[in-house]
Amino acid sequence: MEPIYHLVLRSSWEADPGSDYRAESLETEGFIHCSHPHQVAWAANRFYKGANDLLVLEIDPSHLVSPLRVEPPPGKPAQTAELFPHIHGPLNRSAVVGFREMRRGDDGAWRFP
Repeated sequence: MEPIYHLVLRSSWEADPGSDYRAESLETEGFIHCSHPHQVAWAANRFYKGANDLLVLEIDPSHLVSPLRVEPPPGKPAQTAELFPHIHGPLNRSAVVGFREMRRGDDGAWRFP
């Protein structure tokens, strides 16, 4: 199964390394937003434009404890929206097989490393 990716600020990822990771969206939307490889740079530039110390976590879906669903963004009909992977529960750290720092190009836009 192809890896999925989650964007996170380094401080959030390192805040509580002894427990499962819970993104703010888990509380507000019921899931953790993730991306397919071709969606990572778009998501970083859309939602983390002014951020620094942005990491991209590489997640092996076969190691997830929480359910994974590939679905449209909230409020978008499945027929017209691009589908994104969403983790419906906490992210167990054992499913994270690697992470990289996101880098900006010469134009200031985030690039998928």
